[in-house]
Amino acid sequence: MSDLSTTDLAALAWFFICVLGYSALTRYGPLADTGIVRAINMRRLHWMQNMARRENRMVDVQVIAALSRGNGFFASTAILVTGALAALFGAADDVQTILQDFPHVARMTRAVWEIKVVFLMAIFIFAFFKFAWAFRLSHYTAIMLGATPIASEAEEQACLDHAARTARLAGLSGEHANAGLRAYYFGMAGLGWFIHPAVFAAAVTVVILVLYRREYHSRALRIISPDR
Repeated sequence: MSDLSTTDLAALAWFFICVLGYSALTRYGPLADTGIVRAINMRRLHWMQNMARRENRMVDVQVIAALSRGNGFFASTAILVTGALAALFGAADDVQTILQDFPHVARMTRAVWEIKVVFLMAIFIFAFFKFAWAFRLSHYTAIMLGATPIASEAEEQACLDHAARTARLAGLSGEHANAGLRAYYFGMAGLGWFIHPAVFAAAVTVVILVLYRREYHSRALRIISPDR
């Protein structure tokens, strides 16, 4: 880390401030009770309540399977990206020689190059763990769905309680998948660090603004949320 310049350290600090700050605001702060995540969780609850009243639940199983495949795809992609980044260690000199032909690319030592590659690897490893756990949770959700009894007058409340727990489990899977997608966004921003620390900091800021708009002021939120 001592090889990093002051601007590199400032950009890295800005990254962690933005990522951790936005995560705290959306999970525990004033943004926790609003936004598209909360709205879609309400829709999950309505979905599972309706599911509990149906005898044929094949459509619900197919939806869960589709969500599970999406999480598996992103988890596999994260592994491929991590492997590609690991391969850059062996080609560091060649890649740096190519980058030096670009006039606006910051010059860096091999140690700084490796730090930046490891940084990107850490982001995509984080994404892998998030998507892998979301993939597993979607399997648990399918099991919970299959265990849901058919609602009857005698057991209706117990059935609805089970449906609510299933919806919470599905929501937990969605939250981990959402965190994995955010990691992909920030991984794209991290590529800017290879150009210049200022580009990295600007890209992180743009990602935060895009995430905030899509999660709290998008047309999708207005469609999903009935109180908008």
